[in-house]
Amino acid sequence: MEPVPQEDAEKLLSRALASFSAGEYQAALALLERALKLEDNPLLHSYLGLCIAKERGQVKKGRELCLASLELEPQNPVHYLNLARVHQVARDKPQALEALRKGMGVGGSEEIVALLAILGKRKPPPLRFLSRDHLLNKWLGIAFSRIGLR
Repeated sequence: MEPVPQEDAEKLLSRALASFSAGEYQAALALLERALKLEDNPLLHSYLGLCIAKERGQVKKGRELCLASLELEPQNPVHYLNLARVHQVARDKPQALEALRKGMGVGGSEEIVALLAILGKRKPPPLRFLSRDHLLNKWLGIAFSRIGLR
């Protein structure tokens, strides 16, 4: 058997990213798994974690892969973006926002800004002198929302 050239893994990664951008997560997942057999790369782990979370519903494994890539490359905002998307799949909006804010802290990207705009900002608590998690703030916020004052 001939050794597989390094550029084949890069071609697989670029094809996987193109599939990912087109919303074809199943195809991207297959390409990423093939590329991972050829080359061990934190970027591959990050995108693989997101695809596993989206396609297979394995959010915990996806989160672990994204966190592992963050440990190796903590200054890469793409890893934070993918981690936020995994949290979004898990319907964990506060964790997704936290990951996006950390991604903005290390340089950010247009995709992070766009996702932050989609997730939106939180409204201020009704009683600002109390913490956001205070029971009174929670109930007042719910009540004001229901009657249309918020």
